[in-house]
Amino acid sequence: MDPGFSVDEIAPIAILMDELRSEDVQLRLNAIHRVSTIALALGPDRARDELIPFLQDSIDDEDEVLLALAEELGRNFEEYIGGPEYAHLLLGPLENLSAVEETLVRDKAAESITKVAAVMSQPQIEQYYIPLLQRLSKGEWFTSRTSACALYAAVYDRVSPPIQDELRRGYAQLGSDDTPMVRRAASRWLGSLIKKFAKQHVLSDGLSIYRKLQSDDQDSVRLLTVEDLIAIVQALSPPEIKEQLLKQIRQTVSDKSWRVRYMVGQHFNELAEAVGQELVREELVGHYVQLLKDNEAEVRSAAATQIPGFSKLLEKEIILARIVPCVRDLCQDNSQHVRAALANQISGLAPLLGRDATIEHLLPLFLHLLKDEFPEVRLNIISKLEQVNTVIGIDLLSESLLPAIIELAEDKSWRVRQAIIEYIPLLATQLGKSFFDEQLGNLCMSWLGDNVFSIREAATVNLKKLTEVFGVEWAKVQIVPKVVGMGQHPNYLLRMTTVQAISTIAPSLTLDIVSGDILDTLLQLAQDPIPNIRFNVAKSLEVLALTFGTTAEATLMQMSVTLLRRHYRKPMLWRPELELEIMVCLIEDAFIAVRFSVGTAFLPS
Repeated sequence: MDPGFSVDEIAPIAILMDELRSEDVQLRLNAIHRVSTIALALGPDRARDELIPFLQDSIDDEDEVLLALAEELGRNFEEYIGGPEYAHLLLGPLENLSAVEETLVRDKAAESITKVAAVMSQPQIEQYYIPLLQRLSKGEWFTSRTSACALYAAVYDRVSPPIQDELRRGYAQLGSDDTPMVRRAASRWLGSLIKKFAKQHVLSDGLSIYRKLQSDDQDSVRLLTVEDLIAIVQALSPPEIKEQLLKQIRQTVSDKSWRVRYMVGQHFNELAEAVGQELVREELVGHYVQLLKDNEAEVRSAAATQIPGFSKLLEKEIILARIVPCVRDLCQDNSQHVRAALANQISGLAPLLGRDATIEHLLPLFLHLLKDEFPEVRLNIISKLEQVNTVIGIDLLSESLLPAIIELAEDKSWRVRQAIIEYIPLLATQLGKSFFDEQLGNLCMSWLGDNVFSIREAATVNLKKLTEVFGVEWAKVQIVPKVVGMGQHPNYLLRMTTVQAISTIAPSLTLDIVSGDILDTLLQLAQDPIPNIRFNVAKSLEVLALTFGTTAEATLMQMSVTLLRRHYRKPMLWRPELELEIMVCLIEDAFIAVRFSVGTAFLPS
C-alpha cells in the first residue's frame, strides 16, 4: 500500500471498483447511482485523477448500468471534480458512452454532453468539445455519427465564425451520410441547429441540407424534415418562403408516404402561422383540404385536430366555403377515430362562425355526433359544449341539445354517463335553478342508484358541486331530503350511497342542516346489518367532526355519543390522549377506530 494514503482515503474508490466488478447487476447499478457521493468523499483532486479515468474505462457493462452512468455525469457532476474549469474532463467517459450500441444510452450521453457544454467557457468548447464533435462525426461506426448530430446546436452560437463554418460543413456531411440512421438523426436535429443560424446561412447552408434530406428515399428521414421545414420558414420572410420553399411544401403535403403526410397534419397549424396570411390563402387552404380528404384515416385524424387553429387564420367566408364542407364529410367518416378527433375540435369553430352560422351549419353536426355509436365521439362532443353555449346561448342549446344529453345520461356505456355527470354543474350554472329542477333534478338523483360504482361516486360529487352552484338553502330543499330518504331503501347499495353522499356534500352544508336533517339518519345507519355500511358510517362521522371546527365538534360529539349509546349495548372504550379517540363497536366481535379531533373538555360524563 502507498504510505501516502490511508485506508479511509482509498476505501471509497475501492468499494466502487469492487461493486462495479460484482456479478450482480443491481449492485453495479447502485454503485453508479452513488458515484457522486463517492466523488465527494474522494475530493476534487482524486476524483479527477482516479475516478474519471476509472469511469472512462467502465463501458463494458449492461445497458442499464451505462444509462445510469450517462445520466449521473450530466447532473452537475463538474461540482465534484473542482468546478466548471474542469468540466471538459467529463467529456471523455461521455464520448465513449455516446458510441455504444444501445440507443437509449447514446441519447442520454448526448444529452449529458450538452449539459456539460452549458457550463464550459468558449476556450474550453473550442479546445475540447469541438475535437470531440469532429471525432464522433467521422467515427467508423454509425452509432457515434448519430450521436454527433445531437451535439451541434448546443455550441454553434458559442464558437468563433471560422469554427461555425466548419460545423455547417460537418453537419452537411452527416446529412449526406450513407447510413439511413445517421440521416434520420440529422433530420431530427436540423431544426434546432437552423434556429441558431444567421439568415444568410439558413439560405446558403440550411436550405441545401434540408432539401437533401427532404428528398431522401427513406420516409423515416422525410417525416422528420417536417419540423425542419417549420424552423426554416420561421427564419425567413414570406417572399423568401414563396421563392425558396414553395416546391418543398407542396412535395411534403402530397408525399407518397402516409407517415409523412400524417406528420404534416400534426404540425399544420405551426406551418400555417409561420408562412404568413398570403400563402395561407393562396396555398395552404388547398393543401389542408387535401389532408382532410386524405385516403388514410390516420392522416385525416391528424388534420382534424388542427381545424380550429387553422380556421383562426381564415376569413369566415373561406371557413364556410372550404372547411365546413370537409367537416360535414368527416362527421360521416368510416373511421371512428377520425370522428372522435373531429368531435374533440369541432366546437372550436363556433366562436369563429358566430351565432347564426353555428346554428345553421354546426348545430346539426353536433346533434349527429351526439348520437354516434362510438362512445369516445360522444364524450368528446359533450366535453366541449361550453364553447357552443357561449355562442348560441342556453335557450337554443337546451332546446336542441338537452334531449340528446338526457338520452346520453342513460347510455349503456358508463363512461358516457360519467362524462354527462361531469358536465352537469356547468350546465346548471347556465340553466338556472328553476329550469334545472324541472328538467335535470330527478336525473341527477337517479344516478345515485346506478349499477356502476364510479357513476354513483361521480353522482355524489355532482351533488356537492350543485350545492356550491345553487346554494345551501336550495340543497336543503332539493338534495338533502332525497339523499336522507335513500337511507331507508331496501337495496344496500343505495343505503351505502346515502352514507357516501353525506360524507361528500356535508362540507358544503351548514352545521344546522347536518345536525337537524342528516345526523340522525346517519347514526341509524350505524346499526345497519351490512358491515361495510357501518364502517362507512364511522368514516362519515369522522368527516363531519373534522369539517365543522371546534364548536361543531362538541355538538356533533355529544349527539353522536348519545345516539351511539342508544344503538349499541356493548361498552365503549375511551382512551384519553392528546386527542380523543372514540372506539366504537361497529362490526360484531371486532372494533373499528373512529377518530374525532376534539379536546378533552368534550369528554362525556
